[in-house]
Amino acid sequence: MSSVPELQKRLRAFVAARDWAQFHSPKNLAAGLATEAAEILEIFLWLTEKESTQLSADKLARLRDELGDVQLYLVNLADKFGLDPLECASAKLEINETKYPAELVRGSAKKYNEY
Repeated sequence: MSSVPELQKRLRAFVAARDWAQFHSPKNLAAGLATEAAEILEIFLWLTEKESTQLSADKLARLRDELGDVQLYLVNLADKFGLDPLECASAKLEINETKYPAELVRGSAKKYNEY
């Protein structure tokens, strides 16, 4: 898959073939997205900081699957509103670049209203 529109088209066809659109309200897609994101967190539960950077092959495979699930929910939700998730991310990054100037926040985890 080389583009978001291609993925959206393929996902629409997948959903239509299974008659699942009836279940894919924005509310349900947002809930599914949060659930799948929590499954990513579960992979790292109880790992040390070092262990979290060196996943076993099994955990890495699970991470790949869960990232795919999150991406599919995100793309499906964005599609409901005619949004391109990559454009959304790019716009948000521009906002964050202004909110968090590198010369002010380098090496700090403080929130924008704390510096």
